Amino acid sequence: MRIFLAGATGVIGSRLLPLLVAAGHDVAGTTRLRERAGMIERAGGSAVVVDVYDAEALTSAVVDFRPDLVMHQLTDLPDDPAEIPARAVANARIRTEGTANVLAAARAAGPARVFAQSIAWTPPGRGDAVAWHEAAVLDAGGVVVRYGQFYGSGTYYEAELPAHPRIHVDEAARRTAPLVEASPGIVVVTDPED
Repeated sequence: MRIFLAGATGVIGSRLLPLLVAAGHDVAGTTRLRERAGMIERAGGSAVVVDVYDAEALTSAVVDFRPDLVMHQLTDLPDDPAEIPARAVANARIRTEGTANVLAAARAAGPARVFAQSIAWTPPGRGDAVAWHEAAVLDAGGVVVRYGQFYGSGTYYEAELPAHPRIHVDEAARRTAPLVEASPGIVVVTDPED
């Protein structure tokens, strides 16, 4: 399968990319930063340097790749969790304008299916963007994956467990890889006790 992975250098995308390649998929992965292109190539993907907010460039990249599946693993979260409230608008923009651009690019590419990450909880004051994002993906006949809060190396919770719902980021990637064949709808990926 040809998979266009938007967000290939993020906390989940960077773990998911080598799993998809190992499963035999041909993966084009995006990054906004040219210096991160090597990460994608070392993991076996084809690097695409593009900003999701540049709708024309994104559409061109997706159409040129001719994917069977467009996977949206984009977020806009700060490195410091204390800054999350101040950056809420940026992450909401990824879920609205960014999602709209990803969906438009997938439509332009033809029969490409859509797959997008979401969250398995409602963040205070930001539920509208999450709801819009999920509805747009479902209206496009796509798959929404609601992840629990990530913990493990490279996450906000490296040394402690977050509240439920949660999932280890490596386990989230492992459980996501086979979902490329999932039927349209919502899939929840959390720890078993959730």
